[in-house]
Amino acid sequence: MKQSNIFLPTLRENPSEAEVLSHRLLLRAGYIRQMASGIYSYLPLAKRVMDRMNQIIREELEKVAAIEMHLPYLLPERVLESAGTTERTEENVFRLNDQNEHAFILSPCYQEAILSLFTTEAISYKKLPLTLYTMQTHFIDEERPRYGLLKSRELIAHSAYSFHETSESLLETYRQLESAYSRILERFGLEFRTLVSRFTDEAGIDGKQFIALSEVGEQTVCFSTESDYVAQLELATSLYTPKLKRDVFLELEEIETPNVKTIKEVSEYLDVPEEKIIKSFLFMSDGQPVLALIRGDYEVNELKLKKLLGSKHLLPATEEEIRQLTHSESGYIGPIGLPEEVVIIADEYVQDMDNAIVGANKKNYHLRHVNLERDIKPSQFADIRIVKEGDPSPDGEGALIFSKGIVVGYLETMGTTLSEMMNAQLIDSDGKPQPLIMAAYELITSTLMAAIVEQTSDENGLIWPKAIAPFDIHLLTMNVRDENQNKLTAEIASLLKESSYEILIDDRKESAGVKFNDADLIGIPLRVTVGKKAVENVVEIKLRESGESIEVRKDELIPTIEILKNSIM
Repeated sequence: MKQSNIFLPTLRENPSEAEVLSHRLLLRAGYIRQMASGIYSYLPLAKRVMDRMNQIIREELEKVAAIEMHLPYLLPERVLESAGTTERTEENVFRLNDQNEHAFILSPCYQEAILSLFTTEAISYKKLPLTLYTMQTHFIDEERPRYGLLKSRELIAHSAYSFHETSESLLETYRQLESAYSRILERFGLEFRTLVSRFTDEAGIDGKQFIALSEVGEQTVCFSTESDYVAQLELATSLYTPKLKRDVFLELEEIETPNVKTIKEVSEYLDVPEEKIIKSFLFMSDGQPVLALIRGDYEVNELKLKKLLGSKHLLPATEEEIRQLTHSESGYIGPIGLPEEVVIIADEYVQDMDNAIVGANKKNYHLRHVNLERDIKPSQFADIRIVKEGDPSPDGEGALIFSKGIVVGYLETMGTTLSEMMNAQLIDSDGKPQPLIMAAYELITSTLMAAIVEQTSDENGLIWPKAIAPFDIHLLTMNVRDENQNKLTAEIASLLKESSYEILIDDRKESAGVKFNDADLIGIPLRVTVGKKAVENVVEIKLRESGESIEVRKDELIPTIEILKNSIM
């Protein structure tokens, strides 16, 4: 393809509205243009990148017998109502009415749409397991779109849904899709981690997220310095090793702490480290009062506590509930002298705290020299803390460190909950209807494209991994008015096409500097330059990633490229 024939509007300067690297470079290199806030046009090179990504997805999903289909972008609102998801999606759904005042939405996801098929088409157990997938746009009414494709209102995504008769069948497909997604991301050249995103469900399956490592990400990822342990911050754990030597218990003492409420204030007022203070948080778990105790330098992990308690609803106690149960106020809550109805759950680390400080359940007062064996009887000790950097890894190998990441995909089991609500059924071996067991899987390809740019680019522009680059080779003619250069360019283009390479030929009447700058900006992994040595049939090959270059004769070009392409990511 000739560059003079393609729509490729590159920019010399950084756009003022672009906050992150991927947004700046995709705009500058002519891959995208903003139509409105959070809405983008994908120009020809971006479309080619997306096509290559989609082809890799199709190849890997074909290996696990997943079948592609297409679902409507417009979804009748009654479908969401039947799924009970109208309220859940109220804030981020685009809504519209047709000329007959029928209510529709632009689909933010397609699980309700695909399940609606099975409300009228009950499927035989003999056809299961069945995995269907789409490659479509998801419409999200983001309140604050930003970072270009990283947080936009239109997400181009691959979404898959698997349907099963048994949990065993679901688990097998789930593992196949997890492996397929990992292969896809590896072929994309992405540095990523697979994290547990929620606790194990009834079928014994963890929800998973795929995270692209990047400092512009909104997800915090925890790693071990010495092992392969990795987890989402909210689900990460750290090793607890019991303290062997205990302090001598001192006499319990009430002390006045006027207007001193926070851990920091108590620490400074009493001149003690925060790890000597026990934080007390009062929650209501499905109406049951629960007091969570945590070491002062940690925070309570409400997700872990909710899982531990088996709560449907876990909410912080209101000031009125605090007054009723403790006869005090927030800032002075403590575990001593509470009504029997209050369940006390203590973090593992609390059991090693001797002569600690707690709230006295009395305004402007705390207690010191508190000891669990003597003064407090928790119902249970458990890991209910949010980990900190430097904590020991739960496998005992190394310490935890944090990094930021971008969520680019997920795996989630859904059981029969949505199927039952929508009456989506299978016909079992006895001829009886049963709710479909379902799982959902997604890779957000538009976000992935931006995440890859964040990871691989440099100050000069994009550096595409070879598997998803818009072209394999960028062929530059330095002087299109030179007969020898034009002749050699045509011969080389023919050789490259015969070897099945896709090439972009820069045939523009621009200076060498402009062509080199644009080539670096566009980011095709391998560049072939036809210049002054064309009369000798000599060209330059340059690797975009490393910047290394070599001069070769025309008859050596294809063998040399075959060798060099193995060094391209």
